[in-house]
Amino acid sequence: IVIPGGNLGNVSALAQGIRLLKEMGLVEKTPSICVAQSEKANPLYLSYVKGLQELQKVQAGKTLASAIQIGNPVSYPRAVRALRDFHGVVEQANEDELSNAAALADRHGLFNDPHTGVALACTQKLISNGTIKADQSVVVISTAHGLKFSEFKTGYHDGTLADVDPKYANQPIRLPASTDKVLAAIHDRLNKN
Repeated sequence: IVIPGGNLGNVSALAQGIRLLKEMGLVEKTPSICVAQSEKANPLYLSYVKGLQELQKVQAGKTLASAIQIGNPVSYPRAVRALRDFHGVVEQANEDELSNAAALADRHGLFNDPHTGVALACTQKLISNGTIKADQSVVVISTAHGLKFSEFKTGYHDGTLADVDPKYANQPIRLPASTDKVLAAIHDRLNKN
């Protein structure tokens, strides 16, 4: 299970839920957990690469994944327990990676927030480096809907997001409020493809 992490309450709650399922006998096997962090706010990731001995507090930088822009997470001890209990890993994604991962998922019918983009980008990295194997199932937790982040969506497709090379941009077409103009633009776009 890949889950975005900022203040780390989500991963703590996820782990508690898995523990309860196991205690109640509803599951025999438990999943591994990955906490996905923005490279600009990555205290758990930095702690993970140093063995989780102590929290590596950071001054969180401005990230598109604003809800996980936290440099001193309150739930760090519970997150460490979750990682240790469920063979956890921590990965990070930069602005370009999280934005392109969200846009790629959008092309497949999802409408992701940037935090889910972090989780998707980290999932791609874990597959690429062999941490997630081809025969394993993966659940990526989405923490919000893309409609709450319309500036992120339009900025991606306009090419105006800092540190992002939009590989899947679908350039917006600015039109007057006219049904005829909209229909003509759709017709033109369909005929180009």
